[in-house]
Amino acid sequence: MADATRLRPHPFIRKPPAILTKTMTRRTISEVDPIKSFALIRDRASDPYFVILDVRTAGEHELARIEGSLNIDYLSATFEAELERLDRKKTYLLYCLVGIRSREAAKVMERLGFEEVVSMAGGIREWHRRGLPVVGR
Repeated sequence: MADATRLRPHPFIRKPPAILTKTMTRRTISEVDPIKSFALIRDRASDPYFVILDVRTAGEHELARIEGSLNIDYLSATFEAELERLDRKKTYLLYCLVGIRSREAAKVMERLGFEEVVSMAGGIREWHRRGLPVVGR
């Protein structure tokens, strides 16, 4: 029987590089329609690890928004710095006016290491068109 101290790993079997190991963490970026978004909000209403994030401007957010949403302007020079303060382990549902900014913001959040980000396709315009509730002026 071979001495355990003399066994060495096969030269072709190596530990994956750190960068590969880092990217293997579970990250989910997805896109859902407003009806599925509404169901997600309803189902996770009391979940402290679920955040609704409006990535429109403060003025747009003030006019009409999904109740309980946090606002961080994707077009702001401080957007990434503001994201840095958020918990990367929470689930974020992003929306904007028509879905373009939220999709781009989701890509930024993925790059920053957020684990679960959902972008709402069609934005608040489609949300409103489907008769879903908004608050604001």
